[in-house]
Amino acid sequence: MKRWLLMSFFGLIGTLALAAATLCLTSGCSSMGYYAQSVGGHLSMLRAARPVPEVLGDAQSDAVLKERLALSQRMRDFAVSELRLPDNASYRRFADLKRPAAVWNVVAAPELGLQLKTWCYPIMGCAGYRGYFDRDEAESYATALREEKLEVSVYGVPAYSTLGRLPGDWMADPLLNTFIQWPEGELARLIFHEISHQVAYAADDTEFNESFATAVERIGGARWLAAHASAQAREEYARFDGRRQDFRALTMAWRDKLDALYRSNASDADKRERKAALMAQLRAEYESMKAQRWGGFSGYDGWFARANNASFGVLAAYNALVPDFERLFERSGRDFERFYAEVRRLADMPKAQRRASLASTGD
Repeated sequence: MKRWLLMSFFGLIGTLALAAATLCLTSGCSSMGYYAQSVGGHLSMLRAARPVPEVLGDAQSDAVLKERLALSQRMRDFAVSELRLPDNASYRRFADLKRPAAVWNVVAAPELGLQLKTWCYPIMGCAGYRGYFDRDEAESYATALREEKLEVSVYGVPAYSTLGRLPGDWMADPLLNTFIQWPEGELARLIFHEISHQVAYAADDTEFNESFATAVERIGGARWLAAHASAQAREEYARFDGRRQDFRALTMAWRDKLDALYRSNASDADKRERKAALMAQLRAEYESMKAQRWGGFSGYDGWFARANNASFGVLAAYNALVPDFERLFERSGRDFERFYAEVRRLADMPKAQRRASLASTGD
């Protein structure tokens, strides 16, 4: 189950596709390799998309799919009217990709550290991941990174954002089969998160961008559930979100323990031994929590089985700054337009100044 990373690295691969498209126009795509696959994969997705009204009016369309698409459009309207998010063609089309993920991300970290390896791209700047539209290509690249003695994680991403920068309605981000059947609360959060990436974007600061979008999805998702969801949908969401919060608390606590170990003055040999012990303790605590709190089911078995420094390195990007953004929203009088204006102001600052200013919202 990949929804532990509900909003994992969605925001930037679309900008990479934009950058690659720009380079193709100016320099040609034949020798661009990685950039060419970004463009090709993105355009293939766009070609598969159909306007939602067309799908709804098609007698051959699945009835369940029609219900979910109609729900998504109510959420999309809510994003504009209540959350003051951009009113454009994003999420007004639907594409069935015939696969379980939109892209597969590769992340890597050293054996004794949590700092993610970064890659730098035209226009979008640097990011701690590399995305592929083909899973085999992602796995092949991951193998090469492991040969460099890095710890690597490959995971499917259900959606990503082009930040609203591509021209024409047909190039707007579509709804996808990879998430359209998600429970109501999760579907709302995803849509709100992705559209919020169009509001503000700080180059080379994934943590800022994703934490902002996560704050918007949490605030917006809670409002949607309170105002429009059925009691059953709210109950379903409460169960899932309870597991997610438990997961987040557990993994972040153990991430801090690993980080403290790696930053210590212990020898590398001692760090390796203590790291193995910590990972064993983590998995034991997870199994106990799953049995005692979740009735034996959590949906996170795969994550804990594969957990390594790379997967721990990802965690902070989507949670670390969320409390700061939530405080900023409160200081903005819970007014979304004032809140977004302040976030855009922060995004335009140099990174160090941006982080200091955002942190001061708690003073």
